Amino acid sequence: MLETKVCIVGAGPAGAAAALQLAQLGIECVVVDKAVFPRDKVCGDGLSGKVITALNRIDPAIATRLKQADFKVNSWGVKFVAPARYALDVGYRPDYNSANHEHKETPIGYVCKRMDFDNFLVDEIKRRSEITLLEGITVDKYELKEDGYYVTGSKDFKVKAQLLIIANGAHSSFTKEVAKIVMEPEHYVAGIRAYYKNVNGNNPDNFIELHFLKELLPGYFWIFPLPNGEANVGVGVLSEAVRKKKMNLKKSMLDIIANDPVFKERFKDAELVSNIEGYGLPLGSKVRVLSGERYMLTGDAAYLIDPFTGEGIGNGLYSGRIAALQAAEALKANNYSAAQLAKYDAEIYRILGPELKLSHRLQKLIKYPWLFNTLMKISSRNKQLQELLSCMFYEVDLRKKLAKPSFYLKLIFNR
Repeated sequence: MLETKVCIVGAGPAGAAAALQLAQLGIECVVVDKAVFPRDKVCGDGLSGKVITALNRIDPAIATRLKQADFKVNSWGVKFVAPARYALDVGYRPDYNSANHEHKETPIGYVCKRMDFDNFLVDEIKRRSEITLLEGITVDKYELKEDGYYVTGSKDFKVKAQLLIIANGAHSSFTKEVAKIVMEPEHYVAGIRAYYKNVNGNNPDNFIELHFLKELLPGYFWIFPLPNGEANVGVGVLSEAVRKKKMNLKKSMLDIIANDPVFKERFKDAELVSNIEGYGLPLGSKVRVLSGERYMLTGDAAYLIDPFTGEGIGNGLYSGRIAALQAAEALKANNYSAAQLAKYDAEIYRILGPELKLSHRLQKLIKYPWLFNTLMKISSRNKQLQELLSCMFYEVDLRKKLAKPSFYLKLIFNR
């Protein structure tokens, strides 16, 4: 039986961030994943500015290597399009300017396939002697005993750990069975994704596009540009609405591409180059208990996806890093109680909470197309509001802004 201080279940962005942060602190850990990398992961493939920020905080060398990687396209921001087709371009940096970005430092946002990004993180894990990575192993049993967690799985896998960091995604059995967090249709999005080649009319700065079409509310149709003339195209809708309206997302997406006056034109030369795959997005639109005795949940296993933009990779990296810092504290205190690890929850909601709350409000707004149209119309003329949206993708300093009364005055009077 392997013995380790920390066992991380899942080697996606959240698990990798936790392992790499622990390695930086000189703490050894075991990472186990059911997949053998590289592997595909159904996702929108957008890496917002938070990704570089998080990697920089773990180890600036990792961020530098990502900036130099050639499997991604540089992306300068997000285009939001309201049901009435008002468009709002929000740069990933508050100082974004379409005219002169060439003179600025490299962008902080990218688009790349998850197969490539997650494999990049696994390669980073393999660089570290402090991390033992075990691939192709399915964990099937977690047993909490007095002296630690006993975890067993396929291929005679057995490990005893003082602490578990759960990072095995949206369908984590641990999240359901131990943490007792269940899927609620009003806090969950059903998504589908396809890869197309030769979509016309993409933004020259590779903005990712979120189109809040009337027939998809509260959800959207997206186009994310990728290397080699490809694009990640998909649809995400609140599960509650999918059930109520008995929607067939695949049919909806193909119907938009074939018949919508704007997209019919943009897809006239396009070719579908993949299967159309479905996946679920557990949203952070509700505060939950993310830790307990000897464990912490991270990333999608902790239901931390942004309810408005659907972004999960940045929050996954942030939560993995925060879990590693809390693990270090628990190891130092030799205290793995639920009370000790509750500091993890407090830190998650201190850092990501204001933003998740704002996103949830925006998500609720989308249900009222007229209200959403009005907001977008105002936003396109309001610098303050654009900066606020920009901060959601850039630095997580939103909470400082939202605490200042002067900020709201500026918002109202557009100063």
